[in-house]
Amino acid sequence: MTSNAELACVYSALILADDDIAVTGEKIQTILKAANVDVEPYWPGLFAKSLEGVNIKELITKIGSGVGAAPAAAATAAAPAAAAAAAPAKEEKKEEEPEESDDDMGLGLFD
Repeated sequence: MTSNAELACVYSALILADDDIAVTGEKIQTILKAANVDVEPYWPGLFAKSLEGVNIKELITKIGSGVGAAPAAAATAAAPAAAAAAAPAKEEKKEEEPEESDDDMGLGLFD
């Protein structure tokens, strides 16, 4: 369960990210003091350290698309190129192997 201290730090980090300000423990603490929110001294530094190197805006915009959506989108974008490259190989394969119909195997629909 999320505590008020955790939520306060999350909201502070979101405020900083929205204003394009680097998320640091000191800046989170400054926002918390301005909002008159008391938290344990380790919370701001903990959140700043966990968000180090993370693009918060990108994280927020992609969270609704689900887990693995970004790799799936990249695979979908690459699929037409891969399909175009594989198309000649498929055509050659069809020429090599003659297609068998159901009638040839005695499995015709109206036998």
